[in-house]
Amino acid sequence: MTALSPVDAGQLGQRVLDEVSTVVVGKRGALEMVLAGILAGGNVLLEDMPGLGKTLAARTFAQALGIGFRRLQFTPDLLPADVTGSFLYDQRNHDFAFRAGPIFTNLLLADEINRTPPKTQAALLEAMQEKQVSVEGTTYRLEPPFHVLATANPIEYEGTYPLPEAQLDRFLLRVSFGYPSGEEEWEVLRRRMGRRQEESEVAAVVDAPTLLAMQAAMEDVQVENSVGGYIVSLTAATRVHPHVLVGASPRGSLALLLLSRAWAALSGRAFVVPEDVKAVAVPALAHRITLRPELWLRRVEPASVVADVLERTPVPASGALPRHA
Repeated sequence: MTALSPVDAGQLGQRVLDEVSTVVVGKRGALEMVLAGILAGGNVLLEDMPGLGKTLAARTFAQALGIGFRRLQFTPDLLPADVTGSFLYDQRNHDFAFRAGPIFTNLLLADEINRTPPKTQAALLEAMQEKQVSVEGTTYRLEPPFHVLATANPIEYEGTYPLPEAQLDRFLLRVSFGYPSGEEEWEVLRRRMGRRQEESEVAAVVDAPTLLAMQAAMEDVQVENSVGGYIVSLTAATRVHPHVLVGASPRGSLALLLLSRAWAALSGRAFVVPEDVKAVAVPALAHRITLRPELWLRRVEPASVVADVLERTPVPASGALPRHA
């Protein structure tokens, strides 16, 4: 696959979104955010109420991107070996052979990740961060592209294992779809009657090598110095906000940088403007913030803290060229 420019990669991304939107109705903004996370090379947490299309969106993205897809239902009795794979005795060769688990794919849907114990949740950490799996002292590389799309329901906490902050921080962003409007919900029903079957499929717009080229093109998106300073200021402001116990780490700044570059490319630009940073700030930072305990009773949400930080932090207005190179 030949190299792509950021604008070309963004145009391909819009074609992917057009294809996904034929199945997932009325959620273009959330779908753009998910694709931005994939183009940035990260993992995405889809947290929302049951039945809002999280699983459908993940499967449809895999089809439109032309990459391998596996769905793993997380349950309280799921073991780490059920995720990574394990060594089994081969009677024919009289030796132990490694049988790969479902994590060996391009796009892994970790469905209801908060319903499995921490030991199994931790089995994903190495794969998400290092793109590799270690089983009994042997390390296996995961073929690129590799991404985890995890779903979690913010209700029915009985019998669940909330993700610790260290693992939440491994997700580049957290996205919620929300309930559809009346017109959008009727459109879902109308399309279901039109295709006359439950399953829906979309055509592949790109393939794995093209997706890797699109991700490589994100490195050519320019970030001017004042915009980079704006990113750092936003993240630092979350650490001193009066409602926050623990603010976003430098990994939050990195997430803002990567996502804003992908968002700029999807917007048809090869450079980042402050509006790109603002667009991705809440999905990139809200799940990295720990509020003070006394605010839980007042139902203060981390997203409102990020919104307040965005409002208070001065926005740069500069046309200078980037100097990081």
